[in-house]
Amino acid sequence: MRRITVVTGAGRGIGRAVALALAPDGPVAGFDTTYPEPRTGEALALTADVRDPAAVARAMDRVRGTLGRIDAVVCAAGITRDRVSWKLTDAEWDDVLGVNLTGAFNVVRAATPDLRASDAGRVVLIASINGLRGRFGQANYAAAKAGLIGLGRTLALELARDGVTVNIVAPGFIDTAMTQALGPDARDAAVRRTPLGRVGQPADVAAAVRFFLSREAAFITGTVLPVDGGQLLGEVAA
Repeated sequence: MRRITVVTGAGRGIGRAVALALAPDGPVAGFDTTYPEPRTGEALALTADVRDPAAVARAMDRVRGTLGRIDAVVCAAGITRDRVSWKLTDAEWDDVLGVNLTGAFNVVRAATPDLRASDAGRVVLIASINGLRGRFGQANYAAAKAGLIGLGRTLALELARDGVTVNIVAPGFIDTAMTQALGPDARDAAVRRTPLGRVGQPADVAAAVRFFLSREAAFITGTVLPVDGGQLLGEVAA
């Protein structure tokens, strides 16, 4: 069976890498607010704000109407608005929680009827190691990513009776436009904290996602997989 997958955040970064990696396995429907990187790989590229349940529902209907069904969802849409907690504005808090956490809930909820009816329903949520450990200046982002882990594990329990697996990938420092904006000092510091001695690539994360969507991962659910070059392990050892 050719898998039909919805990937959010497909216009750039990790989401773009995921859409490209999954295209050989079946049609991919990409969701994003904009597509700054070239649209290649998707069978369908839709403009949708995941914070808006009505917009998500319309986009899902387009996927069903064009591709027939939805077998898998990968929630990679994410933004940052970094600032120490006592300086965070209400908008900065709401925007990050809205895209990173509520957006994932909106997308999975809208796709759930299809996932439950699929012979191989799959959900993968892209969290972050900062949702496991916290991070100075990222109260909103870390809270959203920690929330994704709780959401994913709960969905794994709720959807298991229908054979749907739900897993969470937690990247470390990945070479994307988001992290490049932090500058060379932040990049050098990330490399020093990473036992493998390099920053990760979007393709590293996409490979983990592709595994979780595969038949070989059919008996794995509720798992959090760090893709971080050993960064969490290195911090424990230190």
